[in-house]
Formats: sequence, C-alpha cells, structure tokens
Amino acid sequence: MAQTIRTIKKYPNRRLYDTEISSYITLEEVRQLVLDGETFEVRDAKSGEDLTRSVLLQIISEHEEKGQPMLSPQLLSQIIRFYGDSLQGFMGPYLERSLQVFLDQQQQFRTQLNTMLGQTPWSMLNDLTERNMEAWRNMQRGLMDTATQSHTSRGPTTKKPG
Repeated sequence: MAQTIRTIKKYPNRRLYDTEISSYITLEEVRQLVLDGETFEVRDAKSGEDLTRSVLLQIISEHEEKGQPMLSPQLLSQIIRFYGDSLQGFMGPYLERSLQVFLDQQQQFRTQLNTMLGQTPWSMLNDLTERNMEAWRNMQRGLMDTATQSHTSRGPTTKKPG
C-alpha cells in the first residue's frame, strides 16, 4: 500500500493549512511532524509550487537563533562556498551520508549502553569508536570513488582551438 504524502498549503498571509486535519498549523507544529517522521510537502496554495525546502530552512533558521546553535558561521560559510563549485552536486549527498553515519553511531551507542554486555563503559566506548571510524573511512572511500568515477566518465574538459 502506497503511503500518501501529507499536504500543507501555504497561503499568501504566510499561514500554513494542514489538509489532513483541516486546520491551520504553526511552524512549530510542522517541526513536530518532522520529529514524528511524518512524510509531508508544503505547497503554495495559489501556484502549487513546492515550498517544503524553504519552510524547513525557516524552521532551522528560527532554531539557530534560539539557544545553542548547531551551525557555526564557519560551517555556514563553507557550505556557501560550495554553491557554484564543481563539487556542489556531491555536497548534499555527502552531508546526508555523514549525518546518517552519525545517527547510526548514536543508535549503536545507545543500544550498547542499554545492554552493557558485561563490559565496562570505557571498553564499550573504545570498541564503538573503532567501528565508527572504520564506517566513516568506508563512507569517505565510497564518496571519493563516486567522485572519481563521475569525473573520469565525463572525460577531459579542454576546448579545441577554434
């Protein structure tokens, strides 16, 4: 059975209307949908344009202004530098994979702490760190292989004198 995508309409007055519950919702409620793992899209009520990315960026921006930010000015500057760069297409997948590795490591860590398996916390942390470093190295090797294959499949980019 195919999962339906929840649609949220954004009106010119910047209000968000959740068509599933037939009610207006706030950005914080959209954030909760993300936390709950809901699949949704935000569409302009008039044009139908997909606004999901801009709404998600708005949520990130608001949370960056509150409390302890996750994205330092240096990190944001580095990301901006990738726009227009020849490696721009690799940056998104790289960040997604890096975050997934981090989430997988976090889950492994929690699982191991819950089971303890008769090990001391220090030895468990050492084992987990070694496995995580190997997973990280494998992911980086895979990304570099993909980048190398993509670059070599395009061939040389030099122009012939005309």
